[in-house]
Amino acid sequence: MKILAIDTSAKAASAALLEGEKLLGEFYTHSGLTHSQTLMPMVEQLLSCCQVTLPQIDVMALSAGPGSFTGLRIGMAAIKGMAFPQNTPCVKVSTLEGLCYNLPEFSGLLCPVMDARCGQVYNALFQWKEGSLNRLTPDRAITIPELEEELKSCSQPILLLGDGSPLCYQSMQLHQLSLAGAANRYQRASGVGLCAYQAALRGETLPPDQLRPDYLRLPQAQRELMMKKNLEFNGGNPL
Repeated sequence: MKILAIDTSAKAASAALLEGEKLLGEFYTHSGLTHSQTLMPMVEQLLSCCQVTLPQIDVMALSAGPGSFTGLRIGMAAIKGMAFPQNTPCVKVSTLEGLCYNLPEFSGLLCPVMDARCGQVYNALFQWKEGSLNRLTPDRAITIPELEEELKSCSQPILLLGDGSPLCYQSMQLHQLSLAGAANRYQRASGVGLCAYQAALRGETLPPDQLRPDYLRLPQAQRELMMKKNLEFNGGNPL
């Protein structure tokens, strides 16, 4: 099973090609250029280097959220554009779950965190058990103090990863907490592909026209509009 996977959920962008669980190639950039500039050239070069064409791809996968709203939309449009001609099956991968595939050997609690701004992080908790990744919480937006309070009762090692992990590590006072190394800390398309492979084996694929991002919360412009309407309705006084 050949899987083309992409990740555009944060500042870095990456594309990976897998044959089952074997990584054939991966391109990664964190240069400050926009995903609209880097993603498709990476995919083109990746396929060329691996001598694989789009019609030979069995499954296309992407990080569907949470993450940057603009980044997720770019990734979604790219996958749909590549998948539509052959109606290639697609897999939506939680960005947080895909992160955990960077560290399949970790024995303890995996705590991926992404900076959601507005005083929150996107988070979920996971644990590897007998080679399988077990989800312990749903994806959610949570404040750092709320997450710290939840983790206080955990007696096992806790590993932070994701672009919000340095901030959480500096803010939390937990003795069992550690920070993933820089090489494994950030989202990668290879992790998305490995997660998608397991989902595809379970038959959890979608046609490209059914793909939708998983934002977890409303875009900032929509939140501001709702707040403005609420203030107007209440005579300028917030509830």
